[in-house]
Amino acid sequence: MDTSYTVLARKYRSQDFQSLIGQDVLVKTLTTAIKTGRIAHAYIFTGIRGTGKTSTARILAKALNCLSSDGPTATPCGKCENCRAIAAGQHIDVLEIDAASHTGVDNMREILDAAQYRPTNGRYKVYIIDEVHMLSSSAFNALLKTLEEPPAHVIFILATTEIRKVPVTILSRCQRFDLVRVPVDTLKKHFAWIAEQEKVELSDAANELLARAADGSVRDGLSLLDQAIAQTGGHVDEKSVMDMLKRADRGVVVDFMQTILSGNVATALAKADEIYTNGADLTMLVTDMMEWVHWATRMHPVLRAGESNHVPYTADQRERINEINKHVSLNTLSRLWQVLVASVPEMAASMNQKQCFDMLVIRLMHIADIPSLPDILNSEKKETQRVTQIVTKPKKLEIHSASELADALEIAREMLLYSYFTKNIEVSDFSGTHISYFDRGNDSDFQSKLVQWLNDKTGEKWVVEKIEKSAQVQTVREQEKAAVESDPMVADAMSLFEGAEIVGISKQ
Repeated sequence: MDTSYTVLARKYRSQDFQSLIGQDVLVKTLTTAIKTGRIAHAYIFTGIRGTGKTSTARILAKALNCLSSDGPTATPCGKCENCRAIAAGQHIDVLEIDAASHTGVDNMREILDAAQYRPTNGRYKVYIIDEVHMLSSSAFNALLKTLEEPPAHVIFILATTEIRKVPVTILSRCQRFDLVRVPVDTLKKHFAWIAEQEKVELSDAANELLARAADGSVRDGLSLLDQAIAQTGGHVDEKSVMDMLKRADRGVVVDFMQTILSGNVATALAKADEIYTNGADLTMLVTDMMEWVHWATRMHPVLRAGESNHVPYTADQRERINEINKHVSLNTLSRLWQVLVASVPEMAASMNQKQCFDMLVIRLMHIADIPSLPDILNSEKKETQRVTQIVTKPKKLEIHSASELADALEIAREMLLYSYFTKNIEVSDFSGTHISYFDRGNDSDFQSKLVQWLNDKTGEKWVVEKIEKSAQVQTVREQEKAAVESDPMVADAMSLFEGAEIVGISKQ
């Protein structure tokens, strides 16, 4: 069995500053510092995985110890004994330490004790501590003093993907460099060059997919390219990469989003079934849908931002997105984005992703149908105007009996009229808009006040006639009391207490 194969990520690892891709600011700063002799005693490199933190540390170690010149050089030869040993990770004076497996204070003390001795073969002892954020608090504390004032022959290079977990006291003693995500175009050029070296056919569309899937990480991209070559036997095209990534074609995503925005639920769910049956990863599909919403928003004519050169769609697909944008508001796109972002943890936690995705599709379609806030406010304003035009006068009361009159007075909070009417007025006749009554209290103002209130609230002209002799008719309050006393349950309750009487009646 041939065991000599080296994966692309290791085979094409950067060996000098010139081959370090996508980190122009870092390269310029370090090379200038070396040329001018302004070499710091401690550096810290931070950034996402696969952007070149450890590679940069090794290159810097070579630059400090290369034997091709009398001192540090920005262009290490890569051929001398020191350069080859450092590249192989075997140089006695360049120690690469994995902080994840050397987290304790005792490990750190061993390193610091050894740092006091001068280098054996190189100019500098270089300590490369990878994933330094994994060190314990006590280990960080042990490192502090030496890191601030190390021996002249010692250089510390720290690397981390979690810069926020590194204590500020450590950061303040280091020169910090943030390694950026490598741009898609840079990755594409690098992958195309490697494909040429490996004599592999790599289509531009496949290269684009790999570069975007790498998400700024050179190592991730090379691992994907390695996998694609192994899968296809050296003929890497768009379809094979799409199958490998389990992603739906961007044209399919455009079709799917257009269907969702059309409002046809049955068609949208049928398309979701088809995409799922064809083997697409639903989590990746959600990511592709988020990508579509992002670019559709940036391309929306309301923003007048123009089309970016980085839009990952073909000319035909961009034209379709522009056509969709003519019928879709920014408000709708924003709501779609919010729902898709919220669905990411839901999809991750779901035991059945297909069910979760189907519900997401339905939610997206109903969210898209909801009118925007300005539309709602404008609609409410029009409705208010319409109602104002239709309703020309308030609804009038209809009163047909003394008890209804009493209820109307109470509801209207005319408490003085209500109290006097129910307590003192014997209504002998109530027919239509005519009332005859006897007033036990003989209030001279009651008649005029009642007539005025009835006329105003009912819109009718009332005749309220006061008679001089009582017809022995009960008042409204007496009628209510009599009705309560006749209730068998009340009568039973009254019989339990000698001398009990009803002093008030609540309608609640």
